[in-house]
Amino acid sequence: MRGGDERSEGLFSYVSCEARVPANHPLRAIRAIVDEALEVLSADFDGLYSRIGRPSIPPEKLLRALLLQAFYSIRSERQLMEQMDYNLLFRWFVGLAMDAPIWDVTVFTKNRERLLAGDVAAKFLSAIISQARVQALLSDDHFSVDGTLIEAWASVKSFRSKDEGGPGDDDDGGAVASRGEQAATPTDRSAGRDFRGEKRSNATHASTTDPDARLFKKARGQAAKLCHMAHVLMENRNGLVVDAILTHATGTAEREAALTMLGRMEGRHRITLGADKNYDTAAFVAALREMGVTPHVAQNNTNRRSAIDGRTTRHPGYGLSQKIRKRIEEVFGWTKTCGTMRKTRHRGQDRVGWSFTLTAAAYNLIRLPKLLAAA
Repeated sequence: MRGGDERSEGLFSYVSCEARVPANHPLRAIRAIVDEALEVLSADFDGLYSRIGRPSIPPEKLLRALLLQAFYSIRSERQLMEQMDYNLLFRWFVGLAMDAPIWDVTVFTKNRERLLAGDVAAKFLSAIISQARVQALLSDDHFSVDGTLIEAWASVKSFRSKDEGGPGDDDDGGAVASRGEQAATPTDRSAGRDFRGEKRSNATHASTTDPDARLFKKARGQAAKLCHMAHVLMENRNGLVVDAILTHATGTAEREAALTMLGRMEGRHRITLGADKNYDTAAFVAALREMGVTPHVAQNNTNRRSAIDGRTTRHPGYGLSQKIRKRIEEVFGWTKTCGTMRKTRHRGQDRVGWSFTLTAAAYNLIRLPKLLAAA
């Protein structure tokens, strides 16, 4: 018998969001880890908010919502709020009741700025790594480091000489003509720029849209783009991220960031560090050895002498580090595709770095349930 197409807007539902989420859903294990980490950060949250006034969006709910944005590749906060309005799974994970109103997008983004000021993303990543059950999965002796480019939210048309001054935008409206280019009319949004005959460098030019972005290319033959450089320190046992940082895109940024992240490790004994050929410099290798780190850096013998000699390469651990260090590309692959970090949605090094660190924490959370179940 065919059922009738009847609408049920007037009916009440007495089933909670908790009952609608399957018991074996992956987000259940992830939320248990997230809640434990947020409990550790409770004191930090208290310092970010005033004790008087109207209650704001709870920081715990705000962070859970941002994690969902990374888990499900949601490209904007506006779409995130839209999905939270009708997606019961999202409501359950964030901690909203079925009939609770959804926050305004502007209010949501303004409250996110408060977490940015408190460096909550780095503390959240540290709180996850510090959990006892997660510590059992981490290697204490072997690590890898690498960097990648995050394309900035700025057009190359906004890369102008610092002498021009004045605000600008990606539409190039009202542009002042410089050597070798035509002046664009204020209403011509599709006007391009002709850089022929114009020498551009980060020393003399800067983006009017994102001044922290740098014109950079990671390899010869590739196009130079306005971008930031993101760095990850990974432990080698299960490929989990233990630290993440974002810097200006420069030729020495990877080595400088590696030393910074190693210096932030607490209670460290002698360890090994795997890295690619870009880290094979005499100064960097000497700095690692001074810090008590064995440099398992890939040798760069192209028209030069490598800083890594047979004293290091003869050990079997060196070859193993070179094999495992390539797993760090899985971190960058996930953050750029699923985590939507190939091209950032934010402007400024602080915001982009905060977003990248939180996305790195989301990468750990995606992998931890299976690792914990197999342990």
